[in-house]
Amino acid sequence: MHEPVDWSTDLGGGTRAALIQAGTFRSDAGALFGPVPRILWDRLVTDEIDAEHRLLQALNCLLVETPSGRVLIETGIGERVTDKVREMRRYQGKPVVPALEAAGFDPSTVDIVVMSHLHFDHAGGLLRTDGSKAFPRARIVAQRAEWDIALDDNSRIVASYDQPELRLVHGWGSDGAVDGEVELLPGVSVIRTGGHSKGHQAIVVRGANRALAFFGDLGMRPWSANPRWVSAFDDFPLDSVEVKGELFARAAAEGWLVVLSHEPVTPIGRLTPDRDRYRFDPV
Repeated sequence: MHEPVDWSTDLGGGTRAALIQAGTFRSDAGALFGPVPRILWDRLVTDEIDAEHRLLQALNCLLVETPSGRVLIETGIGERVTDKVREMRRYQGKPVVPALEAAGFDPSTVDIVVMSHLHFDHAGGLLRTDGSKAFPRARIVAQRAEWDIALDDNSRIVASYDQPELRLVHGWGSDGAVDGEVELLPGVSVIRTGGHSKGHQAIVVRGANRALAFFGDLGMRPWSANPRWVSAFDDFPLDSVEVKGELFARAAAEGWLVVLSHEPVTPIGRLTPDRDRYRFDPV
């Protein structure tokens, strides 16, 4: 691992992970908190919410090095965005490839790119501006159910996914599609969760000494630690509540490090039981 990364850790047995923030964007605060009444969340975002009632969202990616290969988790929004989208989303910072290069990593050495799901802010960095593969030797891993739903003609789906871009990488990505819980490399596994999207998945990395979990958009920000706090972006909110309760219990019991997908300030922490819910404690 190199020094100029946002955070890194040694999980033991030759497995290390580094956080690479691939820029930031802004999302509507009400949509992020969904059914949660504003009186409960307003004080949490007092210093962050802007004049248009939006919150700053980081695009957190993880580079995992194991004795068996190099894995990139998430690709952010990427380079192929219009000026209109860039302005509307207030998208700023280095996309994933320049961010990796700035941290001293060669994208062509990535063996597997795994994404929690295929929404634009997680799967947008698979192609360079010119349409070439950003990670030319990599296998792309998402759940088969996610590929199936991402190209559906339902109007909510069309609004949630960048379908023209996904069609460009569909052949590449569908070759690496998986079903359910799968170990991609020794110590690196995906677990289908559903909830946020039909084929949403969590990623768990186990080293010799400890484990790390990336829960995708089931664990966006510190307040996501409460399983009942789901966003309006969750297509299957009851499933989100159920699976968050199950996964968070495992994470807390086994002391997993947890990486939040969109937290810009304190993205690394652990989950601690707190009455009938959990609390995110930054480390």
